[in-house]
This record gives sequence, structure tokens and C-alpha cells, in this order.
Amino acid sequence: MRRSRLLIAVVMAVVALIGYYASREKNPITGKTQSVGLSQEQEVVLGLQSAPQMAQEFGGPDPDASVQSDLEQIGRRLVRQGKVAHTPYRFQFKVLRDEKTVNAFALPGGPVFITRALLDRLENEAQLAGVLGHEVGHVVGRHSAEQIAKTQLGQGLVGAVGAATSDDGSSPGAQQMAGFVLQMTLMKYGRTHELEADALGVQIMSEAGYDPRALLGVMTILAKASGGSRQPEFLSTHPDPGNRQEHIRQQIATTFPNGVPGQLTVGRRITVP
Repeated sequence: MRRSRLLIAVVMAVVALIGYYASREKNPITGKTQSVGLSQEQEVVLGLQSAPQMAQEFGGPDPDASVQSDLEQIGRRLVRQGKVAHTPYRFQFKVLRDEKTVNAFALPGGPVFITRALLDRLENEAQLAGVLGHEVGHVVGRHSAEQIAKTQLGQGLVGAVGAATSDDGSSPGAQQMAGFVLQMTLMKYGRTHELEADALGVQIMSEAGYDPRALLGVMTILAKASGGSRQPEFLSTHPDPGNRQEHIRQQIATTFPNGVPGQLTVGRRITVP
């Protein structure tokens, strides 16, 4: 019986690994080869289908048409430049009426959202462009599709551990430990995505004419908004804003080794009614 369980576990693990590595593609935006659990067309469909429900989680769209128009204008300016302009994604930019939750997020395929709570704290166009550029970075970096592939692999391997250790005394502990390792791995994976989205945000906002140093100010705003209540970074999907600032500085220095060009601007000051 034990040999049969081990054989089943090996087959499950091999199938999971084959599926993961068979889904590898080169991302033309990042130049990185990644495993993805969705096609680009599936990402677009999933994002469009999920957008209304996700918007309602944060109070629905903000009713101020001028605020929505300003956000859409800046968002469109970002995605009309560089390689992003040639992707199949259907970008939409919406302000959500939630005045308490400081947040911005993107769904697969293009929908990008920012809460009124975060928008109210931003000081200028460039900071808003940095937030939106970061979220666009998640989309073109295909982070959701990559996370799905990683999760599917992890679930397959955890299932293999469960099959190998079933019907013996070590079963609950072994499978529980495997699940914990999977959870910790995915959290680290999320932090890696955040740093990559920051780097892409620097590139995207710079190509649109915005000073990328404004993104450093966004990190300061996020740190203040947390009120010192952040959980340890080890148990969070987002890196600490202070750590993100250092990575952003490094990315800016790499992108502009001779200094940020003078023509890049912070734009007008944001005044939200």
C-alpha cells in the first residue's frame, strides 16, 4: 500500500511540474520567461468579468465625473507609450468611492482602480501616474497569470504530499507543513511582483513624461497611511514602503545614469473636490 501511495504521489508531482513548465512564455515587456496559468485573452475576459464586483467591494465608482475623467486621461497617457501600447490588454482606469481604504489595484487584462482615500492623499499628477504605472506594471508583467500557475503547481505538490503520507500517522502534520511552505512561498512571490511592478512603474511613467522620483513620495504617503500598524514584512505580500523606496531609487539610477532629464515633470497639483 505504501508503495502504491508513493507511486501515485510521484505521478501527481510529475504532472504538476510538467503542467507548470509547459506553460512557460517569454514576456516581451519584461524580457522574462515565466510560467502563466492564463492566456492573454483569458486575462482580458477574467478582468472584465471581475471588475464590477471588485468595484463594489470598495463602494462602487466615485460619482464625480470630473475626477473620473482626469484619472482616465492620465491613465491613457501612460498606456499610449512604449511597449505597453502594443499589448492586447484593455486598460480602464476608475476611482472608487471608498474614503477609508488606502488602496490601488489592477485586475488581469487591464482594469485599474484607485480608492478615493488614496487619491485624496496624493499631491501631484506624477504621484498619481506612479500609482497607475505600478498597477499597469502588474498587468503587463502578467503577475496574476504567473501567480495562478505558481498556485496550481503548489497545490499539485501539496496534493502529492497528501497522497504519499495518507493512512499513516504522519499524514496531517506532513500535509499541513507542505501547505504552510506553499503559503510562505506565494507571499514571497507576491513581494517580488510588487518590486517588479515598481520598476515597471518607473519606466512607464518616465516614458509618459513624468518624473519617476514622484513615486518615492507615494511610498512616504503609504507609510504614513499605515500608521505604524504594518505586520512583519515576512508575513506580508507587500514589501515595506521603506524597502520599496530603495529599490525605486536603484531603478531610477539604472534608467537614468546621468540623472533624471529636466523635461520630466511632476505635472499639476492634484485638487480633489
